[in-house]
Amino acid sequence: MTYRRAVIPGLAGALLITLLLWWAGASAQALQLRGTTSVLDVQSASELQRWLVPWSYDSPMALLSEGSADAGTGAGGGTALSGSTQYADLYSTAMQIRFVAVFVFFLAGALLLIRRIPPAQGRTPATLLALWAWGPVAGTLAVTVSAPWLIASRGHGSYRVLPQLAGVIASSGPVVVFAALLTALLTVFVARVTGKGVDPLPRQSVPPRAARLAASAGTAVIAVSLVLLSYDSVAAWIQTSFGGRGLLSEPGDLLREWLLLGGWTGPATTPLGDWLLYRAADVAMLAVVWWALRLLPGLLTRTTVPAMAVGAVCATVLGLLASQVLHMAMDGTVPVWGPVYLFSKLGDGVPAALTFGVTAGMVALATLRLAGGRDTGESSR
Repeated sequence: MTYRRAVIPGLAGALLITLLLWWAGASAQALQLRGTTSVLDVQSASELQRWLVPWSYDSPMALLSEGSADAGTGAGGGTALSGSTQYADLYSTAMQIRFVAVFVFFLAGALLLIRRIPPAQGRTPATLLALWAWGPVAGTLAVTVSAPWLIASRGHGSYRVLPQLAGVIASSGPVVVFAALLTALLTVFVARVTGKGVDPLPRQSVPPRAARLAASAGTAVIAVSLVLLSYDSVAAWIQTSFGGRGLLSEPGDLLREWLLLGGWTGPATTPLGDWLLYRAADVAMLAVVWWALRLLPGLLTRTTVPAMAVGAVCATVLGLLASQVLHMAMDGTVPVWGPVYLFSKLGDGVPAALTFGVTAGMVALATLRLAGGRDTGESSR
C-alpha cells in the first residue's frame, strides 16, 4: 500500500486515539461527583482516577481542590487554591504537547505499519495486533516528550528530576491499551476500505531456517531484560549502582523503566507452584515474541530497518500484554481491591519494550540477512 493510501487510515486512527484519551481525561472530573462511591467502591474509584489523571487537563491538585471545595473556607482555602493554580499554564502546555505528541507518534507508526503490513492477503490480523500494540508505545512516547513541562508545573522541577521523570513515563496507564484496541479496529477497517481496488503484494517466502534463527536471536535480546536484568538482585544493582550529581542524580528509577521488562526472584519466599505459574507467564511472553518475530519477515512487503524495528517493538508489547493477562488470571486481590485493580498493571513495561524491541529488531534483521533470508531490496510498489 502506498503512503498516499495509508495516510487516510493513519489519520483516522491518530485522531480517534487522541479523542478517546482526551475524553477519558475529561471524565476524571466525574469521579469527584457526589455518590460516586455508591456506584463504585472507594478502591475502584481511586484506581480509575489514577488511570485518567495523566490525560486530564485538570491537574491532580485541581481535582483535589474541586473535590474538597465544599470543605474549604476562609483565607486558608483561598491561599491553597492560589498555590495549586500557580503553575496552571505550564500544566496546560504539558497536556497540549502530550495530545499533539500522541497524535503524531501514532500517525507515524500507523503509516509505517499499514504500508509494510497492509491488511490484505491474510495480513489483517497481524495489522490489527501491530496497531493495537503501537498505541501504548505512542502513549509512552507522548508522556515522555511532555514530561519536562509537567514536572515544572509541580513547582519543584529541580528536585529529584530523574525519579520524577520515571514516574511521569510510567503513568500513561491501562486506559491507553483500551483506547488503542478501539483505534486499531477502526484503522484496519478504514485501511481495508481505502485499499480496495489495489492489487496487494503477495506474501513473500522466507526460508524457514533463516526465519527461525532471526526470531531466536531477537527473542534472546528480549530475554536479556526479562530473565537477566529483571532478576531481583540484578535489578537492585541497577537501581543503586549508578550515581550522579545535581539534575542527574538518582537515575535508578529511570533506568529500571527503560531496561526492565519484568521482575522476579527465586522460589525461596513463594510456594513453588505459584512461582512456577508466574514464571510460565514469562515463558508465554517469550513464546509470543518468538512467534511474532518468526512471522514478521514474511508479513512485511519489504524488510527494512524501520519496519523490523517497529515490528519487533509491537511483538514485544504483545508479549507483555499476554504475560500481564496471564498474571491477571492468577491475581487473588480482586475481593480486597476491587475489579478495576485487576487491570492496573496492563501496559506496564512499555518503555523497556521500546528499548529492547528496537534492539531485537536490529539483531533479527542482521541474523536474517546473514542466514540468507529474503531480499530486502525495494519492492515494485
